[in-house]
Amino acid sequence: MPESLGASGADEIWRGLATIAGSWIGGGANQAAMLEVFQYNPEKYGGMVLVDIVVANVWMAIILLGVGRSDRIDRWLKADNSSIEELKQRVSEHNERITRPTQLRDLILLFSLAFAGVGAAHFFGDLWAGFLEDNFAVIRDKDQVLSSLGSRFLWMVVIATSVGIGLSFTKAKSFEGAGSSKIGSLFIYILVATIGMKMDIGRVLENPSLILIGFIWIGIHAGLLILVAKWIKAPFFFLAVGSQANVGGAASAPVVAAEFHPSLTSVGILLAVFGYIVGTVGAYLCAILMQLASTV
Repeated sequence: MPESLGASGADEIWRGLATIAGSWIGGGANQAAMLEVFQYNPEKYGGMVLVDIVVANVWMAIILLGVGRSDRIDRWLKADNSSIEELKQRVSEHNERITRPTQLRDLILLFSLAFAGVGAAHFFGDLWAGFLEDNFAVIRDKDQVLSSLGSRFLWMVVIATSVGIGLSFTKAKSFEGAGSSKIGSLFIYILVATIGMKMDIGRVLENPSLILIGFIWIGIHAGLLILVAKWIKAPFFFLAVGSQANVGGAASAPVVAAEFHPSLTSVGILLAVFGYIVGTVGAYLCAILMQLASTV
């Protein structure tokens, strides 16, 4: 559909679809990273946010309908859900063991680690991006596919994510018992709200073919998940929560997990965090592929 997808410069559709790839592989932070890296036209970005919201929420509604029929779906998948029952028990015991009242000291240390990590990500992200631009002509040339590797925001997100992963292997992980995930979820909702504020409802029908593209994407996503779940006989829980960890991110994966059992909320958060880890790299590769396809 060249009449729908044809554009040039900052209006190129692949740039906008890169932001959706970021959102559906990882979450809001990855979506924001792709917007900064590929510089899609901010005036048209609202249309991409609309596709993200409409299609992702339709799919989430389908998944939530399936939760009420999970036993029947598990029988069709020939899945053994005894592992889910065991998981419920283990997570409940773990949460009871680590939960403690949140103290002022916990909040001070949490925010200190967060701001120090973000500061380090900004500093080293600028340093590394500058090094790449100074030493590699392919990155300095804005007409080259790999020029986006010179984006400071891209490396800032990568380093900040790496810092978070690194801290999870230290004693800092004990802050989970003091409610660190709840604080993190608050900032995720703030991020999602700032993204949503860029949406222009008046442009809903400006390019309906984008909605169609979104449903094609989510249809392939759903088909692959069902095929693999049937093949490996995975319980519907993993299909549903795994899907939302990508498409919905940390804002909705815990909600879906909690529909199965409240103790499984942390599993949804964990899978969503893993989505954030791979989201920037996955969306970047996806965008490069779309950029190459757009030039054929």
